[in-house]
Amino acid sequence: MAVGSKELRPEELDTFEDQRLLDELKRQKEELFNLRFQDATGQLDNHGRLRAVRRDIARIYTVIRERELGIRATPAPIEVPSKKKASKKAEKEPAEAAASEETA
Repeated sequence: MAVGSKELRPEELDTFEDQRLLDELKRQKEELFNLRFQDATGQLDNHGRLRAVRRDIARIYTVIRERELGIRATPAPIEVPSKKKASKKAEKEPAEAAASEETA
């Protein structure tokens, strides 16, 4: 059984966009800092969590590097459906502005 977070399996990291990977990396580093701080003060209950977080960070770095080298594919960006036609009022306004310029 692999050590690490259930939500950061390599298959799931493949679906993350680059920005989300960087955000997740930042979150994991903050958690590692907090865990090391708790360990130093004697408040840490689960020492296995330190190992799991370190491995999660390594997985994220691996995915980022593999994408840079072209070994692992970057997920296609999700297209946001564009708004349909603009309202009739918005279409008329430029025409009205052009007409008012011609009369001036």
